[in-house]
Parts: sequence; structure tokens; C-alpha cells
Amino acid sequence: MEIAHDGEITSVLIDSRFDTLTSKEIEARLMEVVDGGCKRMLCDFSKTEYISSAGLRVMLSTAKKIQKNGGKMSLACMKPFVYDVFKMAGFTQIFDIHETKEQAMASLK
Repeated sequence: MEIAHDGEITSVLIDSRFDTLTSKEIEARLMEVVDGGCKRMLCDFSKTEYISSAGLRVMLSTAKKIQKNGGKMSLACMKPFVYDVFKMAGFTQIFDIHETKEQAMASLK
């Protein structure tokens, strides 16, 4: 997972697999970023080929924590399979999802 900062926005490039095996490490890194004061997070799914319910749980808990701290999260660049998983879980109604990083970045400003 790669983390970059662009002003007040923290961009996180999510790993290719976001499942039971990787979710604990990803969650720890995301919580570290949020605990470090991140108020605006962009999660880039351009490399993500697979996400399981464990990955969805991590995304939901991260979003809740950011919102609790008065921040906002946007998701971008989902491949069709990943988007379909979010859609089937009803998460497309919960998350701010964009086709491009630029669109997600603009929504966070």
C-alpha cells in the first residue's frame, strides 16, 4: 500500500488483493493515517483486483472514524469487479465513489 500527501488530502493506493489475509495490515495502516490527523482521504483502487467482505469492513470502519473526526473519504478508480462488490453490499449508497482520482480529489476540496 502506498501513501502520498497532496496538501490536506492523503491518497492511499490500495493493494491488489484486499481480503482476509491483507485486511489487518491495511486496516492498521489506514488507522495510523487517520490517527495521525488525516481529515481528507482518497482511496485509489486502480490496482485492486479483488476485495472481500473483510476489505469492505475495513473501508466502513475507516470511513466512520474519519467522519467522526470531522473528515471525509472518497474512493476512486475501481475496476468493475470491485465496484460490483461495493454495489452488491449497498456500499455505493454509503461511499463517495468516482471514476478518476481527479474527480475524487475535487470532491475532497
